[in-house]
Amino acid sequence: MTAFLYWLGHFMDTVFENTLVPLGNIPNWIFITTGFLLLFWWLGLQKKYNKEADSNPDQLK
Repeated sequence: MTAFLYWLGHFMDTVFENTLVPLGNIPNWIFITTGFLLLFWWLGLQKKYNKEADSNPDQLK
């Protein structure tokens, strides 16, 4: 079991060194941009649902 854990650790270290390090801050910008886009999409949906709820008097609030 220990051999597998050491192999997994070395594998993850190799993947990290060969993919994330050369990319620099690009993954960070992708995650931040995606987060803001999803936030504004969700806020737009929430605005639509609030308008729909205000126009329907039969709802329990």
